Amino acid sequence: MATLITFIIYLAGMLAIGVIGYRLTNNLSDYFLGGRRLGPGVAALSAGASDMSGWLLLGLPGAIYASGLSGAWIAVGLSIGAYLNWQFVAKRLRTYTEVSNDSITIPDFFENRFKDNTHILRLVSAIVILFFFTIYTASGMTAGAKLFSSSFELTYTQGLWIGAIVIIAYTFLGGFIAVSWTDFIQGILMFLALVVLPLVAISELGGWQETLNTIGQASEGHLEMVAGVGVIAILSNLAWGLGYFGQPHILARFMGLRSHKDVKKARFIGISWMVIGLYGAVFAGLAGFAMSQVGTLNLGDGEEVFIMMSQVLTHPIVAGILLAAILSAIMSTIDSQLLVSSSAVAEDFYKGVFRRNATDKELVTVGRISVAVIAVIAILLAGDPTNSVLELVSYAWAGFGAAFGPIILLSLFWKRITASGAIAGMIAGAVTVIVWGNYLEGGIFDLYEIVPGFLLNVILAVVFSLFSQPKPEMEEEFEKARQMAQE
Repeated sequence: MATLITFIIYLAGMLAIGVIGYRLTNNLSDYFLGGRRLGPGVAALSAGASDMSGWLLLGLPGAIYASGLSGAWIAVGLSIGAYLNWQFVAKRLRTYTEVSNDSITIPDFFENRFKDNTHILRLVSAIVILFFFTIYTASGMTAGAKLFSSSFELTYTQGLWIGAIVIIAYTFLGGFIAVSWTDFIQGILMFLALVVLPLVAISELGGWQETLNTIGQASEGHLEMVAGVGVIAILSNLAWGLGYFGQPHILARFMGLRSHKDVKKARFIGISWMVIGLYGAVFAGLAGFAMSQVGTLNLGDGEEVFIMMSQVLTHPIVAGILLAAILSAIMSTIDSQLLVSSSAVAEDFYKGVFRRNATDKELVTVGRISVAVIAVIAILLAGDPTNSVLELVSYAWAGFGAAFGPIILLSLFWKRITASGAIAGMIAGAVTVIVWGNYLEGGIFDLYEIVPGFLLNVILAVVFSLFSQPKPEMEEEFEKARQMAQE
């Protein structure tokens, strides 16, 4: 009961923030970008929390629990990718989106950056966002259902709907402001959980050396990061880092910073949080495996290892806080994905294609309705309890990384890229991920689909750009944004 009460208090607090965000949301920029008022701490933890999702506390510990340290290459790749994203993309994207007609969404930026009067680029990028984010959101819904069903004796379906209703409510109400502040609080909770629980588990097992001995006696391969791991497997896991350059929900945090001068401080906070969190998840998976070998844990689904450790090792009130941290990881990503998806519907479809003169109030309403509709579709996709959180995340992550990543980088660093190059590259990246991920398997095709998708995107974007001419105003704007970023 104490666990349930703690959990309910947490949920009530998140909804209260949604109501406050509702009162602070006055226009479209407020709803989708927070009026560009995010401080470095909120931006950093919000970006990290929306990035990591339920897979950090469910998927990654579950992968380490099942396969050992060979799964830790994902953590290495993500750490490198996140640092490079903050180092090279954050400042330039913040300044360029402001210079380029104050763009408030990624499709909006692409259209303004390439002066695309046909609106094809906006439409293609909006379709990519809706397709992959619906799958990404379904992964979060799956994680939420597993949390509720295993913690409170609910069925999978009951857990799915309860978690979804809370997330939809505060995203629907508060928009970007509510999402960013809830992500900030959720990021702190996730950080504490990933530091505290592995330490408690290792202490319970008799210390670090005893934990390693228990793991080694049960499965020597669990402690091997390189031996027995193929080159393709290592490259695939490291390639997760490529995905950062194209994730709209993370890029939106860069765009929402109050100033490009806040990037350095935000980068330090964000990367510190992320590295400690990732390796906390790795240690949690290892400790959970050791606990299963001594009979302390009995799991049917490895992705529930963090949930079961929380319940077995801690006081009910603390368990409630730790379970709230898991829900935080889930909610912090879903809310961001719903917000970006709803912005694609309102700003890029509704206004961009059907009603060019739509008012801000009208677009916010459309955005809120879109949140509910997209969430329901994601819930239906998440209805299968055998879904793997990590597999769903992996597919959507690759889709965004391959479709948007190269175009974001080329847009910010290559003056010569054109609209035709961006369209060709984006389509190539998205289609490659879909075909490679669904229809090709075995041998070299076991390579994570983000790699061929990313490479093909770059090649076609460059080739098509070289066969077309950039508009003079594009080059002028590029120089203005570059100079502003250097100030």
